Amino acid sequence: MVLTFKKTFLAIALATGVASAYAKLPEGVEKVTSVEGITEYRLDNGLQVLLFPDPSQETVTVNITYHVGSKHENYGETGMAHLLEHLVFKGTPKHKDIPKELTDHGAEPNGTTWYDRTNYFETFTATPENLEWALDLEADRMINSFIAKKDLDSEMTVVRNELENGENNPVRVLIQRLMATAFDWHNYGKTTIGARSDLENVDISNLQAFYRKYYQPDNATLIVSGKIDEENVIKLIEEEFGDIPKPQRVIPELYTEEPIQDGERRVVIRRPGDVQMLGVLYKAPAGSAEDFAATQVLTQILGDSQTGRLHEALVKNELAASTFGFPFQLGEPGVLLFVAQVAKDKDIGKTEEAILKALEDIANNPITEDEVKRAKAKILKQIELRFNSSQSIALGLTEWVGMGDWRLLFLNRDRLEKVTVEDVQAAANEYLIRDNRTLGLFLPEQKPKRAESIVRVKSEDITEMLKDYKGREAVAQGEDFDPSHENIDSRVIKSSLSNGAKVVYLPKKTRGESVIATIRLDIGNLDDLRNSGVVPSIAAGMLKRGTTKHTREELQAEFDRLKANVSVGGGSTGLTVTVETKKENLAEVIGLVEEVLKQPSFSNEELEILKRERVVGLEQQKQQPQTQVFLQLDRHLSTYDESHPYYTMSIDEQIEAINKVTPEQLKAFHSNFIGAQDADIALVGDFDKEQLQSVLEKALGDWNSKVEYKRIETSASDVESINKFVDTPDKAGAAFGARTQIPISDSHPDYPALLVANQIFGGGFLNSRLAKRLRQKDGLSYGAGAFIRASSYDDKATFTAYAICAPENLSKVELGFKEEFQKVIDEGFTQQELDDAVKGMLQNRRVDRAKDSRLVWTLAGNIDLNRSMMWDKDFEEALKSLTVEDINRAFRKHLSLDNISIVKAGDKAKAE
Repeated sequence: MVLTFKKTFLAIALATGVASAYAKLPEGVEKVTSVEGITEYRLDNGLQVLLFPDPSQETVTVNITYHVGSKHENYGETGMAHLLEHLVFKGTPKHKDIPKELTDHGAEPNGTTWYDRTNYFETFTATPENLEWALDLEADRMINSFIAKKDLDSEMTVVRNELENGENNPVRVLIQRLMATAFDWHNYGKTTIGARSDLENVDISNLQAFYRKYYQPDNATLIVSGKIDEENVIKLIEEEFGDIPKPQRVIPELYTEEPIQDGERRVVIRRPGDVQMLGVLYKAPAGSAEDFAATQVLTQILGDSQTGRLHEALVKNELAASTFGFPFQLGEPGVLLFVAQVAKDKDIGKTEEAILKALEDIANNPITEDEVKRAKAKILKQIELRFNSSQSIALGLTEWVGMGDWRLLFLNRDRLEKVTVEDVQAAANEYLIRDNRTLGLFLPEQKPKRAESIVRVKSEDITEMLKDYKGREAVAQGEDFDPSHENIDSRVIKSSLSNGAKVVYLPKKTRGESVIATIRLDIGNLDDLRNSGVVPSIAAGMLKRGTTKHTREELQAEFDRLKANVSVGGGSTGLTVTVETKKENLAEVIGLVEEVLKQPSFSNEELEILKRERVVGLEQQKQQPQTQVFLQLDRHLSTYDESHPYYTMSIDEQIEAINKVTPEQLKAFHSNFIGAQDADIALVGDFDKEQLQSVLEKALGDWNSKVEYKRIETSASDVESINKFVDTPDKAGAAFGARTQIPISDSHPDYPALLVANQIFGGGFLNSRLAKRLRQKDGLSYGAGAFIRASSYDDKATFTAYAICAPENLSKVELGFKEEFQKVIDEGFTQQELDDAVKGMLQNRRVDRAKDSRLVWTLAGNIDLNRSMMWDKDFEEALKSLTVEDINRAFRKHLSLDNISIVKAGDKAKAE
């Protein structure tokens, strides 16, 4: 009775923010420290709590991180941490159906496992009910999860399917083999997902013991961020977690250390595929080590996929189609990784020679001041922009917790700012050396050079280096913004530019004075776009690859200096620019975007690079089951001829078309088709509307295309259904897809009912009928579900169901899909399913409105449709008014197994 009263009181306090008799911290809670808006508390049972209030978000993220990952696994138990991650979604006596609860609360959840840690999180609408539920869920499954043999049996096959699907990915396989070759003794050399034999044979008692040992309050960090009242939340956390006793066992610190590498190593993988790959890996310091920041900058300079030295040395010299590099920032000494993708008809030996020269000859080609400046700007920009979102910080802190202390996030940032050219050069000289490389063979040497400085950073060392750390002033807080339909409409300001371009502004105070913007340019008409093929897409891809004023590298440096993330993409009938930056830089960023849009150079060198990248990417997809499934479905349901802008090309057709594109074609297309008179522009965030109107007018107000824009109408296809199998030899994973088109738009009276019906049948978080059947019950598929998308313009909606599985299970997956589908036809949905689905969907739609990056897309889309947020509100009212009869009737009226096309892809020999 007392516990119930206290929880009810706390719920009221959370909702009202009213001060209570609990003015001080509750008994058993200690405040530890605060850094830049994040406050750490510690409960008597050892639970570490981090609170990050952010009134500018209408959401809350609860993220619990356990200090256990794959590095803690013993012989014969690889993959146990990851398998356990799956099993704690199977329920507790109190929370018997966790996927259903997550879906009912409109949450966006997941769980992840890595070498040093495991975490579980859910983001949801900020209500007292939701927050209490989420904390109660995490407290309960910390110690009361079933971890039952029946769940292990079904989930083991799901994880095995995940493993098999990963085996289809050449990059993933390459990295796994490199890590296994580089590490002799440390568990970093073993993949997080584990060995197939261990997954299939793990004893349930071992898994339960692993759970009881590591899933305890003294081995966990609870992070709560978003729209919270800190004083009330810490009381609620104490109520939920405080009664969990601190265990008597002591988790010993791991002591296995990897010996210093004594020579280069090489691993060769031979598998069917369409692209060659080359990876080079070097041992590196732990993420908490003082000189790790220098290795981050070094990796950025060398491995940036757009501007790095490897891109210059390999891609521009046609020795690779693409390159990238990144550091594994881990709790113990990790690695730096560099990868090059090489077309199958190229001599990879020349690529190897070139990549090693670029990586290991830095003494003769020193790091420059300009390179360090640019690399630091790009890395620090991403850190600063992440602080504009409390959700991003809540999730990002997981990695730093795994490394030893959450405050390392700030310390590492400070270290990055202080990195010098000399620091980066020293890191290159120390770590990028032959005897520290994993790629080559072992060769005897009388005087080998060693990377002797790589030492382990112990937990007490981390405590010492952070004992007096205070950080700096916290990022500016945003306003308490109500994401209701009425409030959004009342705050929206509509405008236009001289040439007719439409603009929607939603000014508001945001965390870190952030701004999100999108610019949509509609282009062309059916007659003028015929036979344009891939030219519009290639033209869009070339815009950020250099202008008449700036090279590709200089453009990226400018965007980094302005702390802006800018993307440009497009297809056959439109071009879209998205911008994320800060208030102080917005005008200058838009000026640079204007240059990108109006003055592309379309250099032949950059075009050849882009063509190689796309061709290699397509070659790599030829034997991917999932790609083949949806490509075949798209081609079958497409009724357009080869000249039509919406024609679906085969992979070979795309490759042929890409190879034929010339700079002259791109320049002509840009000159004729690209302009802003039909633009839809939306901005959400902290900005001066009057100043911005002037900036946009100057940038886009007199820029018009020569070719008139007229939207190309579409319609649902009327074709015979197919059931087709595509052979993808030697692929461990397989894919299943089912699709049909329906002649309705999102304004059709039946669409709300169809959307809810699909949510029950194939939506939500592992809670749909399809997921329960194929994953939870039959254990056939790691990922299974369905979705429905309807046009806002034309009578065309698409229903799609999907699953991944082992090839030998394809027939069972198809049978399961058909049986569950027919069960809906025969028996229909239930009132409880309807109530739960609508409740979860409404909450999730509110989350969408609360996130600026999603809201800006809605506002931009509403311009062209001449809609306000009241349309969305009416749609939600329609969802609320649905009856079971409505959704059953809509499903049966518009969907039939006879009209659904099915495509499966996998290794035919295994499937049979």
